Amino acid sequence: MSLFSSFQDAGATVRFTNRQEAGEELARAVLNEISKHPAQQEEKRYVVYALPRGGLPIAAPIAHALHCPLDVIVAKKITRPDNSELAIGAVTADGHVVWSPHRRLMMPPFHQYQSALEHARTHAEAQWRELSPTGPRANPAGAIALLVDDGIATGMTMAAAVRSLHAQQAAQIWICAPVAPPDLMPFLRELGDRVIILATPHPFHSVSRFYEEFPQMTTEEAASYLQS
Repeated sequence: MSLFSSFQDAGATVRFTNRQEAGEELARAVLNEISKHPAQQEEKRYVVYALPRGGLPIAAPIAHALHCPLDVIVAKKITRPDNSELAIGAVTADGHVVWSPHRRLMMPPFHQYQSALEHARTHAEAQWRELSPTGPRANPAGAIALLVDDGIATGMTMAAAVRSLHAQQAAQIWICAPVAPPDLMPFLRELGDRVIILATPHPFHSVSRFYEEFPQMTTEEAASYLQS
């Protein structure tokens, strides 16, 4: 069963100081959600997965609170060659692909979107290689897998990551983020067994506008969360 938990009924003025603060608040929300169903969660094993790079500072406090492994699933947007901001799908480093339900209205010619798919997958594989040697791989099979990002704008990379975890036989998949647009909630509820979002502000526009500090993270900074 899909469960949407909105812990703030916030307007467009919601602000987090930085990713660390948002992650700590999201960790408390996750623990609160678990406490509501103690019998269901008894003897359950958890694994927290971040979508790098920005998801790692959000995911680290959750993994710490649950005393469980922290790992990454790398997924990249597939975009139109003529518009790098328009996501027509997403692909993970291990090859799981999802397309936007509106792709037929946005899709370039076949050879162009095949090229866009390969470009996105190459990018995902490169980032996977950069991050994967920094720690042991977690095993989601039979576990509750929490997928975490610093915000969800289109849901494409999250959907691709969900598909990867299904292929790895996770028992449940929880989608967790500080912010997401309200009109994306039905899509997220279809994707995850539970959806934990701190705020669903409108208008949304972009994830970065809900943080006072939202720096671009380096690979080294991202890797440090996995090492610790």
